Amino acid sequence: MADITVVILTYNEEKHIERCIRSVQGFSANIIVVDSFSTDRTLEISRLQATAVYQHEFVNQAAQLNWALDNLSIKTEWVMRLDADEIVTSSLSKEIFHALGRADVKVSGFLVNRCTYFNRHPIKHGGHYPQYVLRIWRNGQARCEASWMDEHMELLVGSAHRLKNEIHDDNLNNIGWWTEKHNCYASREAIVLLDRKYGFLPDKHDRLGELKGQARVKRWLKHNIYTHLPLGWRVLLFYMYRMIFRMGFLDGRSGMAFHFLQGFWYRFLVDMKISEVEARMRKDGVDCVEAIRREFSIDPFF
Repeated sequence: MADITVVILTYNEEKHIERCIRSVQGFSANIIVVDSFSTDRTLEISRLQATAVYQHEFVNQAAQLNWALDNLSIKTEWVMRLDADEIVTSSLSKEIFHALGRADVKVSGFLVNRCTYFNRHPIKHGGHYPQYVLRIWRNGQARCEASWMDEHMELLVGSAHRLKNEIHDDNLNNIGWWTEKHNCYASREAIVLLDRKYGFLPDKHDRLGELKGQARVKRWLKHNIYTHLPLGWRVLLFYMYRMIFRMGFLDGRSGMAFHFLQGFWYRFLVDMKISEVEARMRKDGVDCVEAIRREFSIDPFF
């Protein structure tokens, strides 16, 4: 076994959690589940498969992960973050084992390519692949940026190397679950974009300079181009960019459905929520933070 602890965040993941845990048992004997008070069989399954299971109230992904890093007394040299609906492929499992064993002291983390599946089909176009994300880091040498959406792990020291093999993000839930999830995501994304306009969150919520590689480029484009385009129209332009210039149409029927839902419907929903918050500001004569609280029942500070 490699000297690594895998941290998995869960909420009602009975369909995925056993599959997820089994995918990392080939290289890790330390598997920790941090649950947000699931009401299904997630806890029962996790206690049979994982090394330890904890419960903590959920605010967002970043806060939950940082709570785990601060409170779980992880003793291994390396830490890995994994979502419950993700799978470490067997080839990646072997690569992780060998990479950690021969890692140079200057290497503080590893970037892993994540392949998203929709309706059991891989999404390989539309700018959605490859997606290199920092998922493995030396214990104590990374933090999750405090962001409501699209949070990234940030290395505090050292450099990160890319691994060749993939994590598969393959959620087994139906389209109703997917749309409900993205409705919640849209509120969080609206908070991030409203902050770009009104500047109510502390600087720690937007540390572009600390991001590296692909994540830094995407964040720069989002904050310096996308956010300055008109509401609604920017969604259409982004969808056309994904489908035509990034050839999303090559992903077939399931891929085209994904690109429409994730690249158009979801982002149009975000813009509608932004419009509602700004309408609430005008109607009630309140600032953006108070309008968010009234419209979303969310306190944007955490």
